[in-house]
This record gives sequence, structure tokens and C-alpha cells, in this order.
Amino acid sequence: MEKSFEGRIWKLGDDIDTDIIMPTQWVTLDTMDEVKKHAFEPLRPDLAAAIQPGDIIVAGNNFGCGSSREQAPEALSALKIKCIIAKSFARIFFRNAINNGLLLIESKDLPDHCQEGDTVKVEINHCIWCNGKEYDIPRMPENIFQIIEDGGLVKSMQKRNHCLK
Repeated sequence: MEKSFEGRIWKLGDDIDTDIIMPTQWVTLDTMDEVKKHAFEPLRPDLAAAIQPGDIIVAGNNFGCGSSREQAPEALSALKIKCIIAKSFARIFFRNAINNGLLLIESKDLPDHCQEGDTVKVEINHCIWCNGKEYDIPRMPENIFQIIEDGGLVKSMQKRNHCLK
């Protein structure tokens, strides 16, 4: 994963819970390719089909609240979303996202100053640019970035331990 990238915004609101991200009735499908097609279905039925690799979700407070359903960040990773920028994240979702190689960035201001379809430029450990304005972001520890870059915790440990597959 690059430390600098751009992406198109898909805008969501506050309290996007794991039942919205990944509805329960679809978590038992055979493959993640089948599961990911149903992401955000209760809120925006056509969103998963519209998302392109490298797109970015921008949301309000408490993104990923609700159950500890790991399929929620796993489906978002499978959709090849580059990152999610939100005012805040539910803590268990935050950890599950790292474990699945999904980059999350907290920004208190950006969600109030961007629109769906805007392009943002992200520079890890520096800032976000959108519509000519710069937004501060928190620093990410290098070890966490490495886990995300490796595709998640299991893949990162396999790489560090020189395991095959």
C-alpha cells in the first residue's frame, strides 16, 4: 500500500453499524466474492456494485458500531476499498479492520466538508486534501501500517515467519 494515494468518495452518515455494512442473512454465502455484493444493502442496495477498487468511504461518527462481525471489514476489503475516513470508529471494528488489512483514518473535519464523488488525496502520517483544503490526521504506527500493507494480521505474521501461502 502506498503512503500517498487518491480516491473517489462514497459518503455515508453516522452510526453505520455492522448489520448495515454486512447484513446477517448473507454472511453464510460460500465465498467472500458472493458476500461482498451485499455490503450496505439495507442502506444503499446498489452501493456495492458501484464501488470501484481504490474508492474511499467517508462517514460520520461511530462507523462499524454494533456486533463484532468480522465479515463487515472483510467484505469492505474484498470490495478493494482503499480506506475509510470517518469522524470515529467503533473500537472492535477498528481492530477487525486492521486484522483484515483495511485502512481506517479518523478525521473530525473532512466528513463535514466533502461530497460524494469528490476526490481526496491521502498522505499517511501527514494529512488529507479535499477541495483545496488540508485536513490533519493522526499518525499511524509503522507496525500497524505494515500489518495493513501486508493484507492483514494473518498474512503479516506468515510473511514475518516466512510461511508459504
